[in-house]
Amino acid sequence: MICLTSTISGISEMERVDRCISDIAKNSGTQALEELYNRTKDAVYGYALSILKNTHDAEDVLHDCYICVWNSARDYTSEGKPMAWMFSIARNLCLMRIRGRNRFSDAPEEDWMQYLEANDSVSVDDRIVLERCLTELSDDEREIIMLHALTGLKHREIAEITERPLSTVLSKYRRALKKLRGLLDEEDGNNG
Repeated sequence: MICLTSTISGISEMERVDRCISDIAKNSGTQALEELYNRTKDAVYGYALSILKNTHDAEDVLHDCYICVWNSARDYTSEGKPMAWMFSIARNLCLMRIRGRNRFSDAPEEDWMQYLEANDSVSVDDRIVLERCLTELSDDEREIIMLHALTGLKHREIAEITERPLSTVLSKYRRALKKLRGLLDEEDGNNG
C-alpha cells in the first residue's frame, strides 16, 4: 500500500513532512513546498479522489490543499501528525466542493485505473483492492479505508480527521474489510 510511515536514515517520513511544513512557515522559499508536494501528493490526491470520485475535482483539491498549506503553515502546531493536518485541509476542501455542487459525480473507471497504473508504489493486488474501495464501499467506508491505506494513520487519528467517534471509525473499517474480503472470496470462487 501507499504508506508514509517508512524510516530512512533514522528520520521517519512523517518527520520529513513535518520539517517541510516548518520550513514553509519560516518562509524558506518554494523548495520546502516542492519537497512536501513530492512526498505527499499521491496520498492527498488519492484521499481527495476517494471522497469526490471525480479526477478533475480531486486534482483541483490537491492543488488547493497545497495553497492552503502554504498560507497556513505558520498556524501549524507540530504534534508529529503532519498528514492528519493536511488531510483535514483536503477533507474540508472536498466538503466545500461537494456543497458547492451539492452532488457526487462518479469518476470514470478508466481515469481511476490510469491513476493507479501510473503510480509505481501501488502493486497489482493493491490496485484491485483500491478499485473495489472506490466502487463497492459506502462513502464513509471508502474514506476510512483510504485514509488508513494511503498513510498508515491510526484509527484514532482517522476519527479526529473525520470528526467521527472512534467506535464508528472502527466499526466502519471492520465492515469495509469484511465487505472487501467477501468480494475477493467471491471473485476467487468465480475464477476457481
